[in-house]
Amino acid sequence: MKGEDVVRTDEFKKCLDFHGHLCPGLSIGYRAAKVGLEWLAENRSADEELVAIVENDACGCDAVQVMTGCTFGKGNFIFKDHGKQVFTFFGRKSGRAVRVSLKPDALTPNERHRELMQKMGNKEASAEEQEEFRKLHEQGSYLVLERPAEDLFKIEPLQVAFPPHAQIHESNPCARCGEMTMATRLEDVGGEKICRDCLDRAGEEKP
Repeated sequence: MKGEDVVRTDEFKKCLDFHGHLCPGLSIGYRAAKVGLEWLAENRSADEELVAIVENDACGCDAVQVMTGCTFGKGNFIFKDHGKQVFTFFGRKSGRAVRVSLKPDALTPNERHRELMQKMGNKEASAEEQEEFRKLHEQGSYLVLERPAEDLFKIEPLQVAFPPHAQIHESNPCARCGEMTMATRLEDVGGEKICRDCLDRAGEEKP
């Protein structure tokens, strides 16, 4: 299927509506989630049937949430700040797990695309350059949607312990700011239960 046709499908439109714009990153997350769901032979998670671990906080993570039904609120969407385009999916019904990682040469922007990307990031792109960047970004998105999964990703079955189910903990007031905080996130400092925000601010205030 051509990239333009994939973008018009209902499931991709849901990803697009959630994320807000079309980009190669969103397409990567969409394809990775599709690979994970197909490999696990499981459907979108209504509750905690699936678990997704993402190793970046980029655009693709939005598509993973939409496609898999894994979310922060349900406790089955786990973020690891590794800066990698790597996605791991667990199926509690099947007992299977798969790691999907973007190959180094899967998506390499050309020199002009990189130049415009830098200009966009620095808010230096002219109106014409912004439109050129949009078109290159769109072309990159279509390419990701069209390429065979095995060309895009390294797909590795895993034999690992599954992440535990989400836990519900009571909240208690922080001894300093008084804000209700999950009990497991309060730190014991001199016999007082202090939230991490107050501890961070205390560290910033030290000379």
